[in-house]
Parts: sequence; C-alpha cells; structure tokens
Amino acid sequence: MQNVSELHVNATSQKSMSVIIKVCIVIPLFCVFLCCIAVMLRVFASHRQFLDTSRYVLFACMLVNDALQVLSSVLLFLFVMGRVKFAMVFCFPLLLLSTVTFQNTPLILAAMSLERYVAILYPLQRPAAWRSDRIWIIILSVWLVSCSFTVTEFSIGQRRPAADVFSTPVVCKTVAVNSSPVQMLFRAAVSVLFFAVVAAVILFTYVRILLETRKLRQDKVSVNRAMHTVMLHAFQLLLSILAFTHPITESLIVLHADWQPEDIAFFNYFSFILIPRFLSPLIYGFRDQSLRGYVGKTFLCCSGRVQPSVRLKLQDGPSAS
Repeated sequence: MQNVSELHVNATSQKSMSVIIKVCIVIPLFCVFLCCIAVMLRVFASHRQFLDTSRYVLFACMLVNDALQVLSSVLLFLFVMGRVKFAMVFCFPLLLLSTVTFQNTPLILAAMSLERYVAILYPLQRPAAWRSDRIWIIILSVWLVSCSFTVTEFSIGQRRPAADVFSTPVVCKTVAVNSSPVQMLFRAAVSVLFFAVVAAVILFTYVRILLETRKLRQDKVSVNRAMHTVMLHAFQLLLSILAFTHPITESLIVLHADWQPEDIAFFNYFSFILIPRFLSPLIYGFRDQSLRGYVGKTFLCCSGRVQPSVRLKLQDGPSAS
C-alpha cells in the first residue's frame, strides 16, 4: 500500500512539474510577443504617414487581431493547464474571441494582398473602400464575416440536456461547447473554405502583379516589392495552415514516441499555433524598412544606454525607406 501511495505521489509531482515547465515556456514568449506588438502599434499611432496608408492600416489591424488571438489562446491554455472550471456562460466569450480572431487572419491576409493589387493596377483610380480613410469598411466586413460564421457554429448542434450554461462548471475547451458532429463538420468546412478562398486570392493577385511587371507600366521596383509582399502573405497563410496539421503530428508521435496525451497537445499548440502566430506579424513588420527603422529608434530611445545626442540625431535624421 505504501508503494502504491509513493507511486501516486511521484506521478502527481511529475505532472505538476510538467505543467510548470510548460507555463514557463509559454509565458516569457508571450510577453516578448506582446512587447513587440505594443512597440509596433505605438509607432503606428505616433506617425501619421502610417495611418494615411491603407497597407499599414491593414497591418495594424492584423497586429491587433493576432494579439487578441494569442491572448485568448494563452488564457485558455493556462485555464486548461490549471484545470480551472467555470460556467459555460463565461467560457463562451473567450472561445468566441479565439475562434473569430483565428478565422480573421486569412481574411486579413487576403485583404492585404488585394490592397497591393489595387494599388499597383489602379494607382489613380483606387476604389473608395481601399483608401486609407475608408479602409475601415474592409476591416469591418472581415470581422462581420468571421463573427457570423462563428456565431452560427456555436448556435447549431445539440446541447447536453443536463448542462446549465449559468451554473455547470466546465474546463474551457472547444469540445466543451462545440462537441456535436454537426459543429465539428461545420467548423472544418468553414476553415477549408476560408483558406482555399484566400489561397486563390493570393495566387490571383500575384499573377496579375507579375503580368503588370512585364508590361512595365509603372516603376519596376515598386511592382517587384508588391510581388514580394504578396509572396510574404502566402508564407503567412502557410504558417496559419500549420494549425490544421495536428492530426498528422499526433499520429506520428503516437507511433514513434511514448508521450502523454497532454504532452502531445502541448507540442501541437506550441509548434503549430503559438509559434506561427508569433512569427507571422513579426516577419512582416520587421521586413518593412520604414517600419523597421522607426521600431529600431523606439527601442533605442527606450534604452537607458543611449546617449541624448544619439537620440536627437535619430529623431532628426531621415526615415528609412
């Protein structure tokens, strides 16, 4: 009996240590990500030229969307790790925010690619919705589409008869509220539809911009930059699609390693949800020379090691292009 008790205590201790390690991996990375996002958003808010450019407004929207997605994802991760239970009425908003922001990402990428397409092919006759002062119409449309599909997903299917959304405590996971086969099928269909449409949009804009490059009706350097930007959107879309590879990785891990189910779930969450979300906006943001220059100045000016004369030169010097 004593040996059984010792084994139980050891297993509990190992499980607790595993949870602590996972939390210590996720939280610092999350803080660094939020810091970078906050700096880039501060740059946008401090410089009017970014707010007057549709491309940068859409990118700022993507930064906010990804920050909300990662925040809700990390909160859900902490609740699951801590086995925290609360009523479904409080779980719904968090799951709703996580799902909507996840579905927003490919739609925002499509909007950014279309913005480059419009800017290159219709520089003097840009439609009103794609101007910087009207781009909120595109952003609002993206959110409405994502919210409508998500609310529909949460509404269909049958609820457990004995479950009271106001009092029944549950671990806040998707399966707790979206467990019916109809909901799972609807969610998979929507995800496939979103990513297929966005992939087609990105391919279409890339081909059209490529043809425009051959015509040489505009500055070749600007058109080439637009092509590279669209290709970067395709890479960001690929990073987002990694979130759907978890069934494959789970099968491979089960076949070749003796991992616990929670360890497999954490590996998929960290590798195919968190890391792509971290990389996508950072790669795009730090690739842009103008934005990278201002971000560098912000970090230098916030550092106590920078001399005042150096700061003055940085502030008075021309911005990178």
